[in-house]
Amino acid sequence: MADAAPALSAIPGLELRENVPLSGLTRFAIGGAARWLADASTEAALIAALDAIRQSESRWALIGGGTNLIAADSGFDGIVVRFTGSGMAFEGAEVEVAAGAVLQDLVDASIVHGRKGLETMTGIPGWVGGAIYGNAGAYGHSIDERVVSVRFYDGRRVREMGAAQCGFRYRESVFKQHKDWVVLSARLTLAPSDAAELKATAGSILAIRNEKYPPSMRCAGSIFKNLLLSELPEGVRSTIPAGVVREGKVPAAYFLDVAGAKGMKSGDIHVAEYHANLIYNERDGSAEELRRVIGVLKARVGERFGLQLEEEVQYL
Repeated sequence: MADAAPALSAIPGLELRENVPLSGLTRFAIGGAARWLADASTEAALIAALDAIRQSESRWALIGGGTNLIAADSGFDGIVVRFTGSGMAFEGAEVEVAAGAVLQDLVDASIVHGRKGLETMTGIPGWVGGAIYGNAGAYGHSIDERVVSVRFYDGRRVREMGAAQCGFRYRESVFKQHKDWVVLSARLTLAPSDAAELKATAGSILAIRNEKYPPSMRCAGSIFKNLLLSELPEGVRSTIPAGVVREGKVPAAYFLDVAGAKGMKSGDIHVAEYHANLIYNERDGSAEELRRVIGVLKARVGERFGLQLEEEVQYL
């Protein structure tokens, strides 16, 4: 395996840093050092970097804003790549936005332009590429409702797919099945609306979100995906109170609460006293402790309900 660093250092638009703590790149503030961090500010730099890495057969991983990422305490002995291109352009009812744009910046810009469709995502941390990858959403809406097409690099060439080809489902997309496909940009369609009304809607949503997930809290928001009512066994469905079901989904927090998750602790990793699906790093928690708590919670729900909870977080 050749050292990719010399080739990466020569790529215009690429910033290469050595031994970068992943704790500074993730919202959990957990993780050892990445051997190399390669930040590409342009599509050309990103593609050149990926080609150089593959040619050298170096170990690599692509990350975004680190919102839903649990990085190992031992770090990553390879190259962590980020695409930091953040451009966006509004034209009529559509906006073209780069994957490295901060999602909140896109939400704010859409409100300023009087474009409806993303205001319910205000306060969701992370970057646009990650939002596409995980089909992010809140309050009954997800980003796939607005996607027209997605441009990505498949390791050989740049391709573009329409929304129907992206395999969007609840917190899922085709990009989760093809982790070597790298999202470059997305084209979204947004409806005209009153900017003041959109701002007011976003403001009320942000107040609720900040109360539940304070911006300073070291967490990934909800740790587990909610469950689709239609996919639950009949024996489980019949026990769920009608008021718990929201838009055809049963909050994972319901099952976790019944299983006694609230207030659980392992070192500095805590489950919130007020929200059973919220795990946070109080001070100096570790990835090992975090994975231990996640494992215990999954086991409890499995024993109590016969269900397998699925994490929203990704592991590095």
